[in-house]
Amino acid sequence: MTWDWWLTYLLTTTLLSLSPGSGAINTMSTGISHGYRGAVASIAGLQVGLATHILLVGIGLGTLFSHSLLAFEILKWLGVAYLCWLGIQQWRAAGTFTLAAPTGKMPRRQLFRRGVFVNLTNPKSIVFLAALFPQFVLTQHPQGAQYLVLGVTTLVMDIIVMIGYAGLATRIAHVLKGPRQMRRLNRTFGSLFIMVGALLATAK
Repeated sequence: MTWDWWLTYLLTTTLLSLSPGSGAINTMSTGISHGYRGAVASIAGLQVGLATHILLVGIGLGTLFSHSLLAFEILKWLGVAYLCWLGIQQWRAAGTFTLAAPTGKMPRRQLFRRGVFVNLTNPKSIVFLAALFPQFVLTQHPQGAQYLVLGVTTLVMDIIVMIGYAGLATRIAHVLKGPRQMRRLNRTFGSLFIMVGALLATAK
């Protein structure tokens, strides 16, 4: 892989991470409701889910989801159901927020698991990676090392972007101190989760 090719992929994966998908919404809502440390636990979970997709693409299972309608549909509807469930939970969340102990609502291990499932049940992620990776792999060079470089680049850039979203969310949280404001914000993020789930339902 040449430097020009890698820089092109770097720009591509950065734009993908910046796009306001379920991962970004999950990071923002977690950062506001549970503070920076809670958001970091959630980001770690997101990366485990993303790394799993990268591994599946690397060993060839990504092609299965790209070409098997049944496999894609099963994962898609699991993702839709999970995002809608998160949206309902967020909508019904209490409107209280304590800055002194922002992680009191939900244990970090639970935030971690939620992050894992948010990315793991997103079939568009694995299909996108399965379609994107081969475009940047040069057949005249060892492919294993190239997949490793692409995978590490994807994870590092996603971590950087998600940390940025978490930092922004925690700054907003210091302004939103009232229960009424938090209730509105929870309902906003709940609606966004459901909206992303609805968009995912239209994926083909």
